Amino acid sequence: MNKNDLIQKLSDTTGLAKNDAMKAVEGVFSLIEQALKAGDEVRLTGFGVFAVAQRAGGKGRNPQTGEEITIKPSKQPRFRPGKQLKDALN
Repeated sequence: MNKNDLIQKLSDTTGLAKNDAMKAVEGVFSLIEQALKAGDEVRLTGFGVFAVAQRAGGKGRNPQTGEEITIKPSKQPRFRPGKQLKDALN
């Protein structure tokens, strides 16, 4: 399912106009992004937790040339599913 499919299914399920469903989906994604940028985690009870993980830098190699490169530290978004979601899948 891609973003357009999600918007369509939300519109069908809730009876919202497709434009309103698009605003709702994009609004939720935007709020999650803003919270993660601020260093907060987003905890959706029964669904899961969106959080930011720090990835350490280090040394690596360019596989094409064999040249050693420096990898910068970075922040990565992470998702940990909640128990209810895990149970629904198993």
